Amino acid sequence: MTQKDIDYFVQGVTSQNRLVMAKTITLVESTLPAHQETARAVMDALLPHTGKAVRLGITGVPGAGKSTFIESFGMMLTQKGLRVAVLAVDPSSPRTGGSILADKTRMEKLSVEERAFIRPSPSGGTLGGVARKTRETMMICEAAGYDVIMVETVGVGQSEVAVASMVDFFLVLMIAGAGDELQGIKKGVLELADAIAVNKADGDNVERARMARQQYETAMHLLSPPSPDWSTPVMMCSSLTGNGLAEIWESVLKHRKIAEEKGELEKKRHEQSRLWMWALVKEGLEEWFYKNAQVVNLLPLIEKEVVSGKITATSGAARILSFLQNYSLTVP
Repeated sequence: MTQKDIDYFVQGVTSQNRLVMAKTITLVESTLPAHQETARAVMDALLPHTGKAVRLGITGVPGAGKSTFIESFGMMLTQKGLRVAVLAVDPSSPRTGGSILADKTRMEKLSVEERAFIRPSPSGGTLGGVARKTRETMMICEAAGYDVIMVETVGVGQSEVAVASMVDFFLVLMIAGAGDELQGIKKGVLELADAIAVNKADGDNVERARMARQQYETAMHLLSPPSPDWSTPVMMCSSLTGNGLAEIWESVLKHRKIAEEKGELEKKRHEQSRLWMWALVKEGLEEWFYKNAQVVNLLPLIEKEVVSGKITATSGAARILSFLQNYSLTVP
């Protein structure tokens, strides 16, 4: 594409044209080499316009009511005059069809709100690929003037870590009365949490939610906080009544103020960018490796020798790496 094409995307996004914004996201999601090259040029040009939004990651145990929470929280923010974008990291979509499209239809109020933008994660691809597209979509939304970017984890496992690595504040939603206080959420995920909110604290569930909050507070004392300047609060909220949502937003703003004053926000984002670059390098190398014709022919032979016991796994790996080293020396 020409410079004129690149300018079309950049000017459209920065002038908050939703149609061009959607086209730019589609360009970023494309796997065609020509589109990827244009997307890189567009993203480089948009970079100076990014970085001002509050980046908020949200995950939760099954049944925690993430979709209802995100809609209620998003509506509260838009009523404050803020522009809100909701994105998703969904590595499970190729196998299960995911749930974000259903979530979008459930977010009926937010999906038609003029100040809001909801984007499903692209279906297919590895977690790394989906996360890359989500990061770049987040930057496009920032360049388009969105004040708050909410990134939701739809899948399980490593998707929480992926989301935590691209946001400023990571919120974990819990519920009362669903077993032990950790409810299947891994310790590592709780250690990522900048805040925990016990959702569905309404009606006759308020007392159970209060007891659950005490349990989580006790559990959090045993874990290392994500930052030495921040103690992870445990709060209660109701997506139905709206109780507690303002307190969660205040916590997000307080965390941001402390991080900015200490210089931690800028430092964290710089480190996220650095780590992300190397993650992409590793992903690119792996992709090249498995597509290389000589590697495709070599691997089954070495695998067969390892499986049959002719050579050890260590020797097999050494032969593959030796091939790569020799290949790099012979390529001009």
